[in-house]
Amino acid sequence: MLKRSIIFIFLLVLLIPVGVQAQDEIRIAYLQIDLWPEYDRPEMLVILRASLVADVPLPVDVTFRIPTAAGEPNAVAVRQPDGALLNTMYELQAEAQWAYVTVTATAPDIQLEYYDPQIEKQAEKRHFEFVWVGEYDVASMLVQVQQPLGSTQMSIEPGLGEFEPGSDGMQYYIMEIGAPSAGDAVSVKVDYQKSSDALSIESFQVQPSAPIAEGSQGRAEIDLLSLLPWFLGGLGALLVVGGIFWYWQSGQDVSELKRTSRGRRGLSEPQADFDEGVDDGIYCHQCGKRAGSGDRFCRTCGARLRSE
Repeated sequence: MLKRSIIFIFLLVLLIPVGVQAQDEIRIAYLQIDLWPEYDRPEMLVILRASLVADVPLPVDVTFRIPTAAGEPNAVAVRQPDGALLNTMYELQAEAQWAYVTVTATAPDIQLEYYDPQIEKQAEKRHFEFVWVGEYDVASMLVQVQQPLGSTQMSIEPGLGEFEPGSDGMQYYIMEIGAPSAGDAVSVKVDYQKSSDALSIESFQVQPSAPIAEGSQGRAEIDLLSLLPWFLGGLGALLVVGGIFWYWQSGQDVSELKRTSRGRRGLSEPQADFDEGVDDGIYCHQCGKRAGSGDRFCRTCGARLRSE
């Protein structure tokens, strides 16, 4: 019995330090924090990019602290060996001021995004304070603050860097924080003025990833669409001209028909009488009036016509 108790205590002593040592081995080699005020929402977009040291055993549970006011994270992902970010499951435990996001890291690079609604607005003035309290030691920490679209008089505290243009055309204030230890609080204050509620993302326009070739399918579709109004306009003009021509031509045909009919009616009877009289050559012996073909009596005096 005593021997079994000694073995149990010995195993317990060995196992407890192992668990503590596993947590103590978690260290962050590089941490970048991006602060993008009023980017695609009227809030502060916070992006945490953490890289664990190479000798941390994987997989391992890593916990980050975010403000409770932020609610659920917008995205939690782990970077895969091919460089792609893959969304991963996480656990969220909220307390009074802080909420703890725990993710199982299967790779060294972790990305966490959330929106912090705690931007103070007074007329055109904007103020925001970011506070980082890490659970692990950080060997190198960098903070980047994006200048919002249409903002002026932007100031950052502490003043540890300067503004630099980014590849997206925005201005970024970049500062090296150093190497904070676990439990150290890092505070960054952001102040600026902004007269409108326009978001920074509204300044970006969709651009093609490469020039459109002359024979590409997309370009052909675009050209056809651009020519469609001209085609419809030309077709309408042809219909109008055709209608006018048809109306004019039909009027000419009717007028010609009327003139022809009137001429035929006016000439038919006298011409027939004249032709018939010419053929027969019969005259009334009483009054000398020329008779028509088939007449037996004179149409003028009524005398009976002679056949000779």
